[in-house]
Amino acid sequence: MSAGSLAPINEFDHDRAAAAIKELLYAIGEDPEREGLLDTPDRVARAYKELTAGLRQTAEGVLTTTFDLGHDEMVLVRDIELWSMCEHHLVPFTGVAHVGYIPAESGKITGLSKLARLVDVYAKRPQVQERLTTQIADALVEILDARGVIVVIEAEHLCMTMRGVKKAGARTITSAVRGIMHNAATRSEAMALINAAHR
Repeated sequence: MSAGSLAPINEFDHDRAAAAIKELLYAIGEDPEREGLLDTPDRVARAYKELTAGLRQTAEGVLTTTFDLGHDEMVLVRDIELWSMCEHHLVPFTGVAHVGYIPAESGKITGLSKLARLVDVYAKRPQVQERLTTQIADALVEILDARGVIVVIEAEHLCMTMRGVKKAGARTITSAVRGIMHNAATRSEAMALINAAHR
């Protein structure tokens, strides 16, 4: 199934999620009936509903607004804050996404805020950074018919910071390039725009 066509799942099952959290508390040796934890299953279930909202959205749903402006130059939004959840340990990873595209020959573009919303669609779910990067890029090609796309994500993974190797501050960088962004000069232009803030 293509990145842009992922169907949303059924509605979030709050009661089932809360019951599972209560069982998890028992499993780790805690008492979910003690005062400090009485409302924790409900709170965590509500938090997970928000953190996994992307599972109930589609890329098409957020890229519905387009404009035929005849614009054929690069559009790039830098430093889009993202929060996601490592699917291996269900702990957060956080960072920024840089998303750029060259519109279709028709000049069809989408609103700038829609690029940030697209990042959220794929970030707000159990995820790996590599897949997140490619899903964003593929959706722009499939839905906007973009001639070129570049997506760069820089993120810190708490599964590396608070457990395992415990390397705080280590950042993972992934990229996805599509279409005419494979052209060295075009890609260099995009990377210069992305890196401009870090000089």
